[in-house]
Amino acid sequence: MAKGAPEAALALRAESAGARLPPLVVAAERVAATVMQGVHGRRRSGQGDAFWQFRPYLPGDDAARVDWRQSAKSDRLYLRETEWESAQTVALWRDSAPGMDWSGAASRPTKGARADLLLLALASLLLRGGERVRLLGGGRGLSGRGALPALVMRLGGQSGPPADESLPRHARAVLFGDFLAPLPDLRATLAPLAAAGVRGTLVTLRDPAEETLPYGGRIRFEPLDGTDPALVPRVEGIRALYEERMAAHREGLSALAASLGLRVLFHRTDHPPEAALMALWQALAPQGAR
Repeated sequence: MAKGAPEAALALRAESAGARLPPLVVAAERVAATVMQGVHGRRRSGQGDAFWQFRPYLPGDDAARVDWRQSAKSDRLYLRETEWESAQTVALWRDSAPGMDWSGAASRPTKGARADLLLLALASLLLRGGERVRLLGGGRGLSGRGALPALVMRLGGQSGPPADESLPRHARAVLFGDFLAPLPDLRATLAPLAAAGVRGTLVTLRDPAEETLPYGGRIRFEPLDGTDPALVPRVEGIRALYEERMAAHREGLSALAASLGLRVLFHRTDHPPEAALMALWQALAPQGAR
């Protein structure tokens, strides 16, 4: 019996994910291992029961946190810090729009490929720290090092960021995309997550050519979403206006995210993924725990 269109599309996504699974997982683990050397997993101060370290008392610290037994051993006051513990599952999402499959040069990854790498590397860090991860939009939380292949197989099926009713209030979510849609559309998409109390981080991926428009002469731009192409007789003549509008969109996205209680991290695909992962890992730390 021939497969229907939905089943065939699902099978194609599964085959595609399976084909790239080993190298993608290996690359993600390599990036995560590099960052792990600098952050030591979950060992960050915060709310928890496990002892982490003593540190000197600083002006503004809560006096109730002073460890008097340790302080009695010297002429300084010391605080007893516990290791941050999180029982929450972190929900992850990667934009699968056609524009994510674009790269401005053969030497650079597509935005989608870099999003996959960062998403899985972040998941690896979280799983190594004993936390659970899941994809935004449903599905059970995954734990353990064997969860990465399962995440790869599910990545191809994500659409726009859904209002995930199964997420508990004040859950954490990380969204990877270029977020180049008009700001009103982005607000309509992200507002339900913010209304549900989700604490989110937007990882905005851009190819450098999208920011600088480094072309010259007569150029035909063909959108990947199937809309009509645009023929520009002389690209140099619109570069200044283009850069101005890209900067305005970036500022508008930052303001929009702030108004919804979300964070934004910008990453260019010609920059090392380790730098983006380190910044993202620190952004996920609770206040006062960085």
